[in-house]
Amino acid sequence: MILFDNVFKQYNQNGAALHDINFEIKEGEFVSIVGQSGAGKSTLLKMIFAEEKPTQGKVYIKGRDITQIKESKLPVLRRHIGVVFQDFKLLDKKTVFENVAFAMEVSGKSDQEIEIDVPQVLDIVGLAEKVARYPHELSGGEKQRVSIARALVHRPDIIVADEPTGNLDMVNTWDIVQLLTKINQYGTTVILATHNHEVVNLLNKRVITIDNGRIAKDQLDRGKYII
Repeated sequence: MILFDNVFKQYNQNGAALHDINFEIKEGEFVSIVGQSGAGKSTLLKMIFAEEKPTQGKVYIKGRDITQIKESKLPVLRRHIGVVFQDFKLLDKKTVFENVAFAMEVSGKSDQEIEIDVPQVLDIVGLAEKVARYPHELSGGEKQRVSIARALVHRPDIIVADEPTGNLDMVNTWDIVQLLTKINQYGTTVILATHNHEVVNLLNKRVITIDNGRIAKDQLDRGKYII
């Protein structure tokens, strides 16, 4: 599903963000990417949805080298990859329904498709009763659920979640983690970047540890985040 082949990323002459990154993520895996702030987690994730390109090396998604992809083809690639951010990135003047629908509108989906798909995905994330609410009327956990619904609405093969619980309390954190686990059980590949030790250790999934831009450890099964 995802392959990093000798990836190196350098932003300036003072040092590299990523060094010699090699790993493969198979279809349907749940993988936690862990490490301290500044370790290179976000840079690595951005390469998966082609927001960043390697200085050297290649990144493959479903067998395709996306380091060579044309700008005009990026929207097609990104429909296969749902992205969830720490800061939600919701549109304040749009309702829950409209925030999710907007993701479909910009990709050219019909009104009929929107009317069918948006309620379905909001039901999956537990917000079927809050379609008419605005972001300011939601809790932090509910906002993140809208963000996940928006990422899911194209039925992506991959969900990339970059510190999705960073702004949440522990109760809402576990709600979001359980939702990501549920999505993974449907067959979607989930990549979770986090520095939350407790979440990672209780997940008992694969853990890739990044330290100073390098892979320090890749625990394929029942991985732990060890300080």
